Formats: sequence, structure tokens, C-alpha cells
Amino acid sequence: MVRIEISREVFRNDLYALVKAFLPAEEISIKVVPELLEQILLDTGLFTEPGEHDAKRYAYRLFFNDERLASFLLVDVSDTERVDMKNRLKRDLYHVLSKRFEKELPWGTLNGIRPTNMAKKCLESGLSADETKEYMRSTYLVSDEKNDLAVDIAEREIRILSGFRHNGYSLYIGIPFCPTTCLYCSFTSYPIGAWASRVDQYLDCVEKEIRFTAEAFKDQTLDTIYVGGGTPTTLTPDQFERLFTCLEKELDLSHLKEFTVESGRPDSITIEKLRVMKKHGVTRLSVNPQTMKDETLKLIGRHHSVDDVRRAFVDAREVGFDNINMDMILGLPGETDDDVRNTVEEIKKLGPDDLTVHSLAIKRASRLAEVIDKMGYDCIHTTDNTMKIAEQGAKDMGLVPYYLYRQKNISGNFENTGYSRPGKEGLYNILMMEEVQSIVAIGAGTVTKRLLDDGNTVRCDTHKDVELYMNEIDEMVARKRKLFMD
Repeated sequence: MVRIEISREVFRNDLYALVKAFLPAEEISIKVVPELLEQILLDTGLFTEPGEHDAKRYAYRLFFNDERLASFLLVDVSDTERVDMKNRLKRDLYHVLSKRFEKELPWGTLNGIRPTNMAKKCLESGLSADETKEYMRSTYLVSDEKNDLAVDIAEREIRILSGFRHNGYSLYIGIPFCPTTCLYCSFTSYPIGAWASRVDQYLDCVEKEIRFTAEAFKDQTLDTIYVGGGTPTTLTPDQFERLFTCLEKELDLSHLKEFTVESGRPDSITIEKLRVMKKHGVTRLSVNPQTMKDETLKLIGRHHSVDDVRRAFVDAREVGFDNINMDMILGLPGETDDDVRNTVEEIKKLGPDDLTVHSLAIKRASRLAEVIDKMGYDCIHTTDNTMKIAEQGAKDMGLVPYYLYRQKNISGNFENTGYSRPGKEGLYNILMMEEVQSIVAIGAGTVTKRLLDDGNTVRCDTHKDVELYMNEIDEMVARKRKLFMD
């Protein structure tokens, strides 16, 4: 049990995230104790009569069980120095936790989802690669290995992004149906067995959003399309034909650099669907095993076998797809280093063009939390060694890292990394993560982001509930109209 006392609601989330990274299995409570500032000032002999400076003083105290680990007192000199003050607090807390629990975090004090974005900004500001690494190391205590990875990816992203026009945009289409819901999943998804008769009604709404997009972006260049989910391949061949025909009719696809369909579940992939995709210009697929161990596939609720993965991949190659991504997840319940090594070796035999290596993220909205309660947190085995096994496998296939992001409650405080053959990078992934252009997101449970001239983004969400989304589709379109056209 970890208890954090704070004098005021400042840096609360930062403290929680850092402690959770060190102690993922521990319950953490945070309590505001207004008198804490006075207590610590008295303890340190710094107490003075209350004055105007108290409004800029913050006190923190950390306990592990009944052991007091640390007390911190900060003085906020100015608003411009608040970020520096936060970073100092996190570094001090990191050192306390690292010493007490004999543990280092590969990404140091960083808990954001885009560490490569920070490296990219440093490089674009004129810092050299070595200067960028020193900044990341001294400010956030990032390890040398992760520093090298972040800067390598940032340099590659800068080169890739230089080929995109300022007035471009990307399109995401969400298909929120799945054969089954995986153990670890928290995305919006609905069982296709129960919703099969409603899919065409859902596509009616998607088409309405596509027509709005054509109107709002008639003077802009569509760079990439990504059909995700859920599991898009729960659509029938005729439904794919309908969706793709609408895209071709309404939008100018002549400048499209990438068209991805996240096929995902091999048990939903058929030759007929693959042929429809190929006919309509889909350039990139995902065939995602997550693991090549049948017992784990059963445990996590993926009702397919390793043989199904092989069959789907071979079918995609035979239809003519030359850019196929595969996903694997490190830290699936009960899996060991040997299981990860086996998954990597089986994937190497297939030879994908992209490999995305995920560290398991424990989502409160998923069923995984229940399994961990039963099996214990130790069943989640994501270590530096498993990361190295996957990294070496990617290297053996001639793949290089091009994209990286992190998630809340990610196991081992590691990251998700995309590897690809040169020229086969997932462009939408980079554009979406780096927020360098507007992303129009269509469908239930999606988030549209408009890039403003000052580099900031504003977002517009659609209803996660499919029924509500379909019933209020006109309102969903009106929200986007207000975002982009008013």
C-alpha cells in the first residue's frame, strides 16, 4: 500500500504515474492534507509566519505501508519555471523509489505516450543527436538504450514527415465489431454475431460521414486512410465493396500514399475479402497473431489457432499484398521468455514487412484485470530480456524501428515499437502519433483531431455506443461541421 499526501492538487497525476511505474501491483492512495505544508516547514526548521509566499509552496509526503519514504517541499518561483519544478520533483522522487526498491525505469521519469516527440522537437530546434540524448538523460533520467531508440526513431520520422504537404489530412474509419472481445482489449467493440443484421445500418452512417468529409476537405489532400476497429474484417466482402466504392466515389484518392486495413483477427480473413481489398487499392494489411502459442490464444479469448495465422498470412501474400504488418504482445498472462522466442521465430518464418511489438497495457475496462487478480501480477512477464528477444527478431528480418508510443499502465514501463522494412513504414501511425496534420475519424468511438495553425489540436469525439451513434448520426456530423467549417 502506497500513501501519498499532498498539500494542494498540484502534480498529483505525475506523482501517481511515477509511483505506479515502480510499484504496479500496489494500491496507491492520494490525499490532500492542507496542513502538510506547515508540518514539513516545522520539521525542517523553515517555518515562518503565514504570508503571501505560501500560495506558491507545495508539500508532499510519501509512505510505503507505514514507512515514510520521503518528504518534499517546493517553491514555485514563477509560472515559467513550473515545468522545471515538476521535473525536479519527479527526479527526486525517482531517486528515492529507485534506491528503496532497487529498480530502474528504462524511460526514467517520462510517463507521456510520445517520448520520441520530445526527441524530435530537440532535433528540430537545432540540437545534435548527442545533445538531445544528454537533455533526455539529465532532465528525465532516460536510459542510454532508450535514448538511442528515441533519437533513432525521431531522426527517421523527420525524414519521413518531410514528404507530406502542409494541407494534407488523414482519414480513420472505425469498424467496432469483433468476432470476440480479447482479454486485454478496452477498445469499443461489439460481437459481430449479435450485430450482423445491423452492420449495413452502421455503414449508412459511415457513408454520411464520408460525404461530409468530401465536402469539408475538398481543397485538401488526402494522404492516408486507415480502417481500424474492432475488427474491420468482420465486414462481408459485399460490405467491403460498398465501403470502398463510397470512398472512391466521394473522395479524391489520387494522392493517397497509404491505404491500410487492420485485418487483425485471422479467423475473420478470407480470400474473398482480401481480393476485394486488393481490387480497391488497399496497400497495407495487419494480420495480428499477438502470440504464436495456441494455449495463450485460448486464454486471451482469440478463437483462432496459430495455423489460422499462417493461413491468413499466406493467403494475403498470394493475393498480392507486399506490405503486411504483424502484431505481437509481450507480457501476456503466463508467457515466458521461451514463449516470446517461439513467437518471434514463427513470425520470422512468415517474413512480414512490419512488426509491431506491444508491451501489455493493463486497462481497467478490460477483463485482464480479473485474470491478474486470480493469477497474481507475476503472471505478467515483460522484461528487458523479452524486449531484446523481439528487437533482435525484428533486426534478423531486416526491420528497423520507425514509430514508438507508450500507454498508461504499460507493463514493465516499456513501450510499443513499430519496426519495418525501409519504405514499408506505417505512415498513418506516424502522422496520427506526431499530430502533424488533421485526422478525420469516422465511426462510433472515434476521435477526430483538427490541427490548428499554432500547432495545437482540438478534438471531437463520437459516441462510443453504436446504437447511440447511429441514432444521433446527424449530431455527430454537426460536431465535425462545427469543428472544421464554422
